[in-house]
Amino acid sequence: MPAANSAPVSSIQARSGAGSAPAGRLESLDAFRGLTMFWLMGGKAFVIALAGLAGLDFVRYQLNHSEWEGVRYYDIIWPSFMLMVGVSIPFAFARRAQTQPRSQQLRDAWRRAAILFLLGSLRESIADGVPRLIELSSALQPIAVAYLVGVHLSGISIRRLAGLAGGILAGYALLLAFVGTSGVPAGSYVINQNLVSAFDEILIGRSHPDGWGTALSTIPTIATTLVGLIFGKVLLAGTTPQTKLKVFACTGLGCIAAGFALSPVVPIIMKLWTTSYGLVTMGWASLLFAAFYWVIDVRGWRAWSFPLLVIGVNALAAYLLNTIMPLGRLLGPFTKAMAPALGAFGPVLTAGAAFLTGWLILFWLYRRRIYLRP
Repeated sequence: MPAANSAPVSSIQARSGAGSAPAGRLESLDAFRGLTMFWLMGGKAFVIALAGLAGLDFVRYQLNHSEWEGVRYYDIIWPSFMLMVGVSIPFAFARRAQTQPRSQQLRDAWRRAAILFLLGSLRESIADGVPRLIELSSALQPIAVAYLVGVHLSGISIRRLAGLAGGILAGYALLLAFVGTSGVPAGSYVINQNLVSAFDEILIGRSHPDGWGTALSTIPTIATTLVGLIFGKVLLAGTTPQTKLKVFACTGLGCIAAGFALSPVVPIIMKLWTTSYGLVTMGWASLLFAAFYWVIDVRGWRAWSFPLLVIGVNALAAYLLNTIMPLGRLLGPFTKAMAPALGAFGPVLTAGAAFLTGWLILFWLYRRRIYLRP
C-alpha cells in the first residue's frame, strides 16, 4: 500500500548527493509509512518467526487479518496508509503551488492516479496469475481513487472535509443497512451474502472467495483519506505542536469510541470496510500517527526511526519489491539448505534474510537518492 514522497509515486527520480530524505518532508510521516511497509515487505514473517521462538502466539494472531468480524493490529495497516495519503497531499501541493497552476496540478494528479491504478492491476495480475484490471480489494487501486478525490477536495475547509468524511461513512452504513438485491436481504453482513459481494458480481462479474469487497467497499476508504487531509492541513497551520497533537488524539479517541458504539448494529468487518471498522481503524491510525509525530517531530527523537525512514521514503518500491523480485524464493536455495540445521531458528534465518536483503536494496536506493514516484 504505498505512496512514497509526498504523493503516490511511480516513475524513477534520481538525485545526486549523499543519502538523505527528500527536502521538505515530515519525518514522522515517512517513519510511520515505513512501519506500515515494514510488515508488508517481509517484516511480518520475520517477527512471527521470532515470536515463535518465545511461544508468543498472540503475535501471530495480531499479525494476521481477522477472518471476518473483529479487529486486529494487522487490520489497521491499510487504513494507516489511507490516512497517510491524505496527510501528504497538502505538503505536496503547497510546494507545487509555487511553480504550477492549479490546472496543471490536477492533470498531474490524474496521471499519478492512473499509474497507481495500473500498477495495482499489474501487481494483482502477477499475484493471481491471470489478468486483473480491477482489483480494488488490494491497496494500490483504492489509494489511487482516494488520492484523486483528496486532491480535488484539498481546497475546501477543514469543517467541510470533516462533514464529507462523516457523510461518506454514514451514507455507506445506510446503504448496507437498507439496500438489498436479489437473494441478499438488506442489512446482511454474512460472508459472500451481502450487498458488497452482490454488487461486485453485477459490476465486474466476480466476487472474492474470501469475502473481500471490491467496488462498494472502496467508498468508505475515501473518508479515512479525507481525515488524513485534515491532519495535513492542521500540520501546515500556524498552531502549536501541542494543539496539533490534541487534534490527532481527540480524533483518534473519538473515532474508536464511535466505532465500538456502532458495532452492535454494524459489525466491525475489514473485508467489507464497514462503517464501524472504518471508524475504529481510523481512530487507531490517528493515535499511532500522533505518537510518531510527538516522538520524532516534537521531541526530536529521530535516530531510532532511521530503518523505517529508509522504507518510508520509498514505500512504493518497498510495496512492489517482492512482486518484481520474490526475495524469499530467490534466496531459498541458500537459506533452506541451512535452516534445518538451525532447528527452531531456521524460520528466523529464512524470513530475516529475505527482509534484510529487501531493506538493503532500499538503503542502496536511499543513499543514491532514488525515489520511485509517478
